[in-house]
Amino acid sequence: MKLKITLLLTAFLSVNAIAQTKVGTIDSDYIINYMPEAKTVVGMVQNYGAKLDSSFVIKVEDFKEKLEAYKAKEKEMGELEKKVTQKELNELEANIQQYQKNGNTLMGLKRDELMRPLYKKLNDAISWVAKENGYTQVLTTTGNQFAYIDEKFDITTLVIKKLGIVIPKEKK
Repeated sequence: MKLKITLLLTAFLSVNAIAQTKVGTIDSDYIINYMPEAKTVVGMVQNYGAKLDSSFVIKVEDFKEKLEAYKAKEKEMGELEKKVTQKELNELEANIQQYQKNGNTLMGLKRDELMRPLYKKLNDAISWVAKENGYTQVLTTTGNQFAYIDEKFDITTLVIKKLGIVIPKEKK
């Protein structure tokens, strides 16, 4: 008798524990793309990139001028002068490559810095919707390889409504 009660109690607790888990999904990139603030952030990142590009263009133009001058005078130069000029050109080229690498890194950091408040706002909305609707877990569909997701557990629309985002109608 004790064994039957124990089995029955274990089965009840197992079913109860399983029933308490509710998993939802969300397409966070979709939401971020339609947030009004995203357009502002994109504009700010593009302006920052333009500033970096203007400095980069100056460095490239300087390199091109020195390279053309070297090519024009190469036949008149002595071996030592050629080596010094070639070394200088190699250093300028390496400097340009390093500047470009640093520029890409700076662009990424700036984009991350400017996007952080949007992701915070999105995260707060997801947390609110999840708690309000009894979800214990919310998985993002962006970048994951799900074989199947039941649409009734997708909370993307609920979060969009919570954030007050208006999605434009698709034109046919």
